[in-house]
Amino acid sequence: MHGHRRRVKAEKRLSHSKNRSFERITLDDLGHLAQLALNDFKGFFARNPEHPYKGQLRLICLLQTAAKHFVDPDKCIEAEQRWGGVNDFDVCGFFQVVPGRRLFPQRKRKLDFGASRFGRNPDEGERFEGRRLDVMWRSIDMLKSETPIESVQRYLQDARAGSPTYWSAKPVVVLWLGKDLGRVIWPLHHTSSGPVMSRVS
Repeated sequence: MHGHRRRVKAEKRLSHSKNRSFERITLDDLGHLAQLALNDFKGFFARNPEHPYKGQLRLICLLQTAAKHFVDPDKCIEAEQRWGGVNDFDVCGFFQVVPGRRLFPQRKRKLDFGASRFGRNPDEGERFEGRRLDVMWRSIDMLKSETPIESVQRYLQDARAGSPTYWSAKPVVVLWLGKDLGRVIWPLHHTSSGPVMSRVS
């Protein structure tokens, strides 16, 4: 019951922008998101070579409404629809925690997906050529007995407050490691390899 209440509350806090795309998300799109996020993390650690989290990245996932749209594509059923589809892309890198040195959770990099069939959100002004990509990071406990996917599942399952409660309201889809690209790891009853989709140029 408490988990359901948290999810309902999280749903209400999602964006209600009317400038959404209802184009389907393909595996190629997921791969592009993964590369953008990887390049961002790589650049950060190149600028900060002594950072304790260099080499600690274990998993990158797509979150929230875009992840839901990948798993169960929404249709535009009304003019200026303010729910579903793709408003932006929320991506998080999950790092193996370094004892006594947790990552600063407020870091959020706003990147440009680039020109694509998803178009752009005019609410963003001229800053982006395409849809905005928000890249976040979190340091979480990853037990030796767990895979990174299992650790993230436990992190979401144990969430009581903050971002994980919002993220757990929607599916979570693996972007990287590449062998698991497109795998749906949350919710637990829906863990799968995701929909089989043709590649779109």
